[in-house]
Amino acid sequence: MSSPAVRKAKKEEDDIIDMDKVAEDTKSFIDKVLGDVSKSSASRQLVMGTASGWVTGFITMKVGKMAAVAVGGGIILLQVANHKGYININWDKVYKQVDKVADKAEERISGQSPNWMEKVERYVDRKVDKAEDVLKKKQRKARRWYHSFVGDGENFEVQEIHIFLTSFMVGLAVGIVTG
Repeated sequence: MSSPAVRKAKKEEDDIIDMDKVAEDTKSFIDKVLGDVSKSSASRQLVMGTASGWVTGFITMKVGKMAAVAVGGGIILLQVANHKGYININWDKVYKQVDKVADKAEERISGQSPNWMEKVERYVDRKVDKAEDVLKKKQRKARRWYHSFVGDGENFEVQEIHIFLTSFMVGLAVGIVTG
């Protein structure tokens, strides 16, 4: 009776797939199905070319969509995780690295490095964005304080008048655009 190690080794040998054999089998299958297309009639060449082009395009679109969903979903998940506080992104460090790469790219493309005014403009733009974020947070706090002071509660409840006014404004905007 063979030992478990010997039985396992034999099983692994049976599970190994010879890629050369698979490639040969696939090639022979394609040759059987298609044959030599250049020797067939023009109508068969048109049908085979159209069908293979459609299949290639279809598969490319499916793979492209999956890749786009994977990349986009990953970016969205990172943003949600950052917003919820699960991860903390050091945006200053990211911006510095982006600036370095942008400066090198601009220098290679135009032959000149960006002047100090462009660098100051980038810096001020970032600081304005940070100030805007701080003001938005303060605005939310002020809104919560106001609702708690007035007694409305923190949660805004939609009423029929709100729906009517919103739909009226949308209708008015559509009327103005189309008129």
